[in-house]
Amino acid sequence: MTNMGGPEKLDDVHDFLLNLFSDRDLMQLPLQSLTSKWIAKRRSPSIREQYAQIGGGSPILKWTRKQGEVMEKILDEISPETAPHKHYIAFRYVTPSTDAALEAMKKDNVKRAVVFTQYPQYSCSTTGSSLNELHHGIKAAGMEDSVDWSIIDRWNTHPGFIEATASLIEKKLKEYTPEERKDAVILFSAHSLPMSVVNRGDTYPAEVGASVQHVMKRLEGKYPHRLVWQSQVGPSAWLGPQTSDAIEGYGKQGKKNLVLVPIAFTSDHIETLFELDLEYGELAEKSGVTGFKRVEALNGNEIFTRALADIVKEHLDSKQLVSRQWYLRCPGCTSEKCKDTREYFASKDSTQ
Repeated sequence: MTNMGGPEKLDDVHDFLLNLFSDRDLMQLPLQSLTSKWIAKRRSPSIREQYAQIGGGSPILKWTRKQGEVMEKILDEISPETAPHKHYIAFRYVTPSTDAALEAMKKDNVKRAVVFTQYPQYSCSTTGSSLNELHHGIKAAGMEDSVDWSIIDRWNTHPGFIEATASLIEKKLKEYTPEERKDAVILFSAHSLPMSVVNRGDTYPAEVGASVQHVMKRLEGKYPHRLVWQSQVGPSAWLGPQTSDAIEGYGKQGKKNLVLVPIAFTSDHIETLFELDLEYGELAEKSGVTGFKRVEALNGNEIFTRALADIVKEHLDSKQLVSRQWYLRCPGCTSEKCKDTREYFASKDSTQ
């Protein structure tokens, strides 16, 4: 189960930021080995304070473990021919790291492994970065030929994911009175990307948009909605409109009932608990949005954990190493790591 991870304790914040800003798949900075250290040192105090306000650390490891444990049990029931199943967590920027997961798998003598991204929508900067890191780790651990690998690289329109998201939206909408519900606007908020990544040909914006359209179809189009983007960092151009600007804009238009949906996050972490709840909650109050609500993250939702198992089961039954879409690099891609990672997995794929 691959994801970016988050600092479990306040003392983990600096190293998390250092690893994050050192990742050239995520961002490319001048003199990155030096710049990343400067940014991590400079931003650590403020980011520590943000984590302190949400309980002293990120809950993403807790939720990923719970999701993995439930998924294992369901898979043992619905796919006995591939049982027993065991999950390993491979975070990109904190422990348990990709290398730690590979070490544990090697110790357990694993022969068949599914790389299951926990980002529903694919981006080179998230799932792509994790896969490049995994490929590097596989080579370093000498596991190129000892494990039969396959990849679940995206699942942005899977029916279980859509149903879990839609049902949580419906649950939150019930908190309004019938009159308030008539005027509710749904804002689907996803982590933004630099326009340099978007213009390179990254599929993430389209895949998030597809998730939104499937959820709204499930909701029978009963409510007006917009897709907005959060967590912009730095002065460069990023994909918009920004979530904060949308809240302010609708406040000025007299919209009182805004429902914020974390459409690209599978569990709570700082982007939901601090940015959406605290930062944007305060902004909504200042903007006159008196009916501001945030839909729960998927976390331990039973529909969602069942969906995780179904996604793996369907993947195993397909006998497919990875989706056809994954082999196609962005038209503007110049990354040798992306090229090498795809060539490695293609060499194991009989369909290529």
